[in-house]
Amino acid sequence: MSFLHDGLPQLLDILPPVVREKLITSPDLGSLVEVVLDYGRPAEARYKDSVERWPGVIVSEHDIEWVVKNIGEFGEDNRAGIERTLHRISAIRNRQGKVIGLTCRVGRALEGTIDIIDDIVRSGRSILILGRPGVGKTTKLREVARVLADEVNKRVVIVDTSNEIGGDGDVPHPAIGGARRMQVRNPNLQHAVMIEAVENHMPEVIVIDEIGNQSEAEAARTIAERGVQLIGTAHGQTLENLMLNPSLCDLIGGIQAVTLSDDEAKRRGTQKTVLERKAPPTFDVVIELVDYDRLAVHHDVQKTVDLMLRGIQPRPEVRVRTGSGQVEVIQKEETRELDEPGFNERFPSLAKREDEEAPEKGSGRVPKIRTEQPRPERDARPSKPVVRVFPYGIARTRLERAIREKKVPMVITNDVQQADGIIAIRSTAQAKPAKLREVQRPIPTIVVRSNTFAQIASAVDDLMRGNGRDKDLEAEALKEAQEAAATVLHTGRPVELMPQDARIRKLQHQVVETKKLASESVGNDPNRRLRVLPTRIA
Repeated sequence: MSFLHDGLPQLLDILPPVVREKLITSPDLGSLVEVVLDYGRPAEARYKDSVERWPGVIVSEHDIEWVVKNIGEFGEDNRAGIERTLHRISAIRNRQGKVIGLTCRVGRALEGTIDIIDDIVRSGRSILILGRPGVGKTTKLREVARVLADEVNKRVVIVDTSNEIGGDGDVPHPAIGGARRMQVRNPNLQHAVMIEAVENHMPEVIVIDEIGNQSEAEAARTIAERGVQLIGTAHGQTLENLMLNPSLCDLIGGIQAVTLSDDEAKRRGTQKTVLERKAPPTFDVVIELVDYDRLAVHHDVQKTVDLMLRGIQPRPEVRVRTGSGQVEVIQKEETRELDEPGFNERFPSLAKREDEEAPEKGSGRVPKIRTEQPRPERDARPSKPVVRVFPYGIARTRLERAIREKKVPMVITNDVQQADGIIAIRSTAQAKPAKLREVQRPIPTIVVRSNTFAQIASAVDDLMRGNGRDKDLEAEALKEAQEAAATVLHTGRPVELMPQDARIRKLQHQVVETKKLASESVGNDPNRRLRVLPTRIA
């Protein structure tokens, strides 16, 4: 990986002289991320791994004016730039509209930054990149545009809001290569420019940064349905964040509530109202940027979303860039088959059952050839009975999240008479409400002190143990530890297990020790889990 057209001298030139002198003498100048200038406060330099404040350099009104007059005009999004560079200057205004603060962010073009996803970029599939601000989404997007335009020879059009991808000015920065750039005059018109790009300029690839509202999500769907490869970014660290965002969930197919008949709900073993995906996802692949050199890849977004709606948490492919610059896959993607009995079976994406009738002779329909794939032994086990839980005073969304993350066979019911267990908040349960008094049979009841996720997740564990599932869960966890140890001995690479409570993790440690391997617990509750290491112990 190497820097191209850094442009750092141009940024230093527009800063106040006293700030410029401090930066020039800094040994960490090469890792500078941004400079913050707030009126009446010390100037601040933020580096990749540190922050430096200068108490002796108080930002004055003159310093703010110095920067403003040396840069381009601010747009309606309060962003400006420097001609022929990738730097971005964002303004903070007071109630009268006067600029009283500036964030001067360093824009760099990095060659080789997408080597970790090069195979996905060249596959022709639409890709959505997720990650927190500052993790490198726009930098990777810029390099994607260059590679597709110059190396794959595709017609690439960048819809450039705030000139952040192609740089400020009418001539785009060399970092985007042969890709064409359409500027967006007003951020509120980004969706219209996206459609205009497709209708007027016949692109094979559209590149768009920061899809942020429903109009832009709808425009992205329109582009994808026209057969154009779409490469975009959105704020949000995980695919689950996107599913919970009402404005952007359409990017992964959209989520809708469906009311089932009594017979259908009974057949599925779930509540009458379930969540299902509305349509095929706009993006084929979702990439979650954990940090600059580590990411998770969901190769089949349609299948992943369906699994998550069933309450099955998928394990994405995890890739890292090592210290030597090599790209390594440290976790392969693991997903269950969609044709298993479970939650929300009515998906348009589900494949036909193997036992469906063969097409009649002469019907003109060609049977679809299926190649039988060996399935893991854990998937061959019969599904366990589902525990129905009745929540009283509990945040339903947090309970659903706990069930999903714990991966337990539990569903929420609205009928207390059919419940196998009750989770209730202490403040209301102590009063013995009529809803709970009308239960005509003994039902295990777990009382929690507060509506926090940790309390609810612990109650789910307690309820599963109370319904006789603890031994089954323990046996599965120990078998998973044995399989992981065998994998580590064979590959020499660490393997992470599914989240478990402290008691089961202790048993898993003991199983791994019998194989003469080291192990450690990683993550925070309720996602704390065991990692089996290739380190041998005596």
